[in-house]
Amino acid sequence: MMIEMIGYLGSILVLISMLMSSVIKLRVINAIGSAIFTGYALIIHSYPTALMNAFLVVINIYNLMKLSKKDQSYDLIDGKADDSLLNYILDYYGGDIRKYFPQFSRKQSLSDKAYIVCCNGNPAGVLLGKEEEKGVVEVELDYSVPLYRDCSVGAYLYSKLPEMGIHTLMYSQSEPEIHMNYLAKMGFVKEKDAYVKRLD
Repeated sequence: MMIEMIGYLGSILVLISMLMSSVIKLRVINAIGSAIFTGYALIIHSYPTALMNAFLVVINIYNLMKLSKKDQSYDLIDGKADDSLLNYILDYYGGDIRKYFPQFSRKQSLSDKAYIVCCNGNPAGVLLGKEEEKGVVEVELDYSVPLYRDCSVGAYLYSKLPEMGIHTLMYSQSEPEIHMNYLAKMGFVKEKDAYVKRLD
């Protein structure tokens, strides 16, 4: 019974990994599930199954190493609200954006600042905001596509914004709890009714 439970656990983790929107979470959970299932297959002497799952562990680890490389080639595009690339990203990832930013509306957006981060030529993230005063931007949307949702896009973006004349980001949406882990990890500090990050 205990041996069967190990097999069930590995199978469940592999299935759960397929539900992840983040590629990094998918790879991590899939690798753990495959490793457990490899052990189970060895216990029951199913060597072809063990070999296949062992290869899955190696593939997942290899892809995680690629995703975590610090020398990924990021580029920052200083865009405008009506840019075709920006509109394409917002359309393509519209469903995922609504999940994390339910109050964001392109039609009602007051953003006058738009920045797009690309990684190796692929869209990786978008920041939209309104400049409330010189160098201070109220964030409306700070979105990373699932493949690059490891905070590296944000770290790169925030390191480059001072070159664009931006020294402070403010995040004062009415439902910041959705993003609390991200805001804390990226160094935002609560000040009155807003979360603030000073970039210089």
